Amino acid sequence: MRWKIELFHKILKSGCKAEDFKLRTAQRLTNIIAIFCVVSWRISWMTMLNRACKNCPARAALTPGEIGLLQRMIKKKIVDDGLSLLSQYLPQIAKLGGYLA
Repeated sequence: MRWKIELFHKILKSGCKAEDFKLRTAQRLTNIIAIFCVVSWRISWMTMLNRACKNCPARAALTPGEIGLLQRMIKKKIVDDGLSLLSQYLPQIAKLGGYLA
């Protein structure tokens, strides 16, 4: 359980770059961290889902709108025929957060 919490905080700190924001008020900082916590939890959940089910379809974790948005944002296009896997999208999501692989 501890490593899951550490993974969440690593995503929050490194992937979302939560420490890079220089906000002037505590309220603004609270708001951005609240959003980043939701994003970090979602990425952590998708990572755990992918580890538990290697052949999990992408649509089990991503909405069609999110898949379409990712398709427009990433360089390596993934054919979304309804059979695409979550494991195909996770590295692309990670690269958006700075992952180098």
